[in-house]
Amino acid sequence: MPFLNISTYRFVELDDLPALRDRLQASAEAAGLKGTVLIAHEGINLFMAGEEPALRGWIAHALHAEPPFAGLPTKDSFSDTMPFRRLKVKIKNELIRMNHPTIQPQQGRAASVEPATLARWLAQGRDDDGREVALLDTRNAFEVDAGTFEGAHDWRIDKFSDFPAAFDAHRAELAGKTVVSFCTGGIRCEKAALYMRERALPDVLQLEGGILGYFAATGGTAPGWRGECFVFDERRTVAADLEPGEPPPCERVAAEAEPR
Repeated sequence: MPFLNISTYRFVELDDLPALRDRLQASAEAAGLKGTVLIAHEGINLFMAGEEPALRGWIAHALHAEPPFAGLPTKDSFSDTMPFRRLKVKIKNELIRMNHPTIQPQQGRAASVEPATLARWLAQGRDDDGREVALLDTRNAFEVDAGTFEGAHDWRIDKFSDFPAAFDAHRAELAGKTVVSFCTGGIRCEKAALYMRERALPDVLQLEGGILGYFAATGGTAPGWRGECFVFDERRTVAADLEPGEPPPCERVAAEAEPR
């Protein structure tokens, strides 16, 4: 039986984090699940895998049973092997560290663009108002090397907390354009979009559902995409059809350097 892999996040105010951690840990262990669940006062971010009936049961009866996560949608894919070695449920100060406390996505989402709309914009070369679209990759450089959108801005950041300084250095590249920030699942590009709005860049959108959402919504064709998408589990990358992909360039270089 193939393993179901899910990813999801939600920015929402949470309290009593230790008790929430303990409930999620106990229910996930009971279902035989593995992966990573991160919780913070600003919300939840998770990547999980398990046998499909068990994982879907956990989503319905444990995750969705928590009022802040009711109806939380997941991005799904399958693999022949378990992509995680263990289960981790951790409390964090930030779900994804930016070090800018004024950015509080739990107080209101950044504006977004649906995958089908972005695909249309890329095909026609402009957004629906005739403006040039600037795709902005908010991921780390080694992730970008595995695959990204054609022509996307890539500022070679090493970690997401580098993004604010990179934006301040490169913002002139985006002036007068409709900016679409993107990342793997949406959590980084949402924070990035809010930061850019705070810094008075008005025409900024996040890609709804991130790269994985784009792959799913476009039926594996992923117009404008080249390569594969890096993921933080044992699969290492997934292709546009959400099947496990090839080892990313950073790991291929390391393997080639090993003595034979």
